[in-house]
Amino acid sequence: MPTSPSDNAASPAADPAPVDLAVVGAGPAGLAAAVAAADLGLRVTLLDAGERTGGQFYRHPAPGLGAARPEALHHGWAAFAARDAALRAHAAAGRITHLAAHHVWTVVPHDPATPPPTPTPAVWILHAVAGPEELPATVHARAVLLATGAYERQLPFPGWTLPGVVGAGGAQAMLKSGLVLPGRRVVVAGSGPLLLAVAGSLAAAGARVPAVVEAAAYTAYAPHLPALLRNPGKLAEGATYGSALLHRHIRLLTRHAVTEAHGTDRVEAVTVARLDRDWRPLPGTARRIPCDAVAVGHGLVPQLELATGLGCATRRSADGTVALELDALQRTSVPGIWAAGETGGIGGAQLALAEGEIAAHAVAGRPVPAALARRRARLRAFADAMGRAHRPGADWTGWLRDDTDVCRCEEVPAGRIREAVAGLGARDARTAKLLTRAGMGWCQGRMCGPAVAALAGSAVPRPHGAGAAGAPCTGGEPEADRRPLSCPVPLRHLADLPPAEPAPTEPPLTGR
Repeated sequence: MPTSPSDNAASPAADPAPVDLAVVGAGPAGLAAAVAAADLGLRVTLLDAGERTGGQFYRHPAPGLGAARPEALHHGWAAFAARDAALRAHAAAGRITHLAAHHVWTVVPHDPATPPPTPTPAVWILHAVAGPEELPATVHARAVLLATGAYERQLPFPGWTLPGVVGAGGAQAMLKSGLVLPGRRVVVAGSGPLLLAVAGSLAAAGARVPAVVEAAAYTAYAPHLPALLRNPGKLAEGATYGSALLHRHIRLLTRHAVTEAHGTDRVEAVTVARLDRDWRPLPGTARRIPCDAVAVGHGLVPQLELATGLGCATRRSADGTVALELDALQRTSVPGIWAAGETGGIGGAQLALAEGEIAAHAVAGRPVPAALARRRARLRAFADAMGRAHRPGADWTGWLRDDTDVCRCEEVPAGRIREAVAGLGARDARTAKLLTRAGMGWCQGRMCGPAVAALAGSAVPRPHGAGAAGAPCTGGEPEADRRPLSCPVPLRHLADLPPAEPAPTEPPLTGR
């Protein structure tokens, strides 16, 4: 059974005594790291914004729904259940403190000029907002592991603000946590293997899925055949999803995209068009598909606010997103800060579990088991192949009309961003943000960031080979999020910070 706050969560006024390791995030990577570190004798504090362990991947139905078999909605539940049981055992023995409903908003180094809370100095101070009352909480730790996961990448299209248009991951979350469907006839669209899992889950729950609309072509996997053959389990998983689509008579349209949603009070149909190799819609290929919901997503984006706030170096992943630069022991460029899971590049739950265990061994000063390192290398190779195959094409913005809202929070249409580029000289997302307010709303650019970057960089020539994995950011590609606070924080929390403690600061405008 999942851990709940009442099982193990300390009070918001957390013990100031430093722990050996503070883990931020209780998804697959953070949970695996916390349990493995406790197995190796470390004292661990596990902080997570959710009320239950498992993160977004192992999302649980609300307790009041009385779900008899939550594992039926998940893939790989046994791996989670084993670690969750181990977490409970370590918590009962006092080796792990699980702080549920604690959203860490900043991590700062301990000021050596300030006396530590105990004779043993703490290297890092983590500040969190705790519970619905938004109480302050502080954790001191000698090492920090960031396992903050990811969020969905959305590429807008005309009509994407209509009720009934949801994220692909959001549709799956609705089913897992609320046992509800986004609609009765749901088109699943975007790019990436998540689409197959979402379509299968929705269909199994009773939805009619007329089509899975995949913008990439599966032939893009061909150059990466060695990585595929090294992961037969992944191939079998894909074959299972594919056979489920055939069994339920769900059409799979590759190299197609939803280019418009139609409706008045709610989505009623979508236009689907064939794409060229750069994702530009081909004239004369559009067709309409009736539906009452659209589940759309183009992969995931690593959530890096805490890491980039600390100055951790980043790199360009194979799928075009920004991820942390990590060494073989999951260390970031900042001494004392480790990371695991999607923060180092989107790779899925199995890779996150392996990386969490590797990081725990490194923090404990133990050698990493060779089998664990080989598993990580094998799964990372597959993740990179997957990322390259489903990376958005350069010309996807061709389906955006000038009146299409790109930033939903501030209602900034594509035409205004294009005007900022053509008439006002914007050549990057940050300048476009300052000139148009795109990305200044509630989500702070998490949803519109990739689209704004693509539109702002469309006039910038891209050098040959730009955007390859490990390459620096170039025009048209989003840069790493740099935020002094990773979530909304009451002003009283900032006012109560000790004067000697270094306050989080906004990086300079020219910093990358």
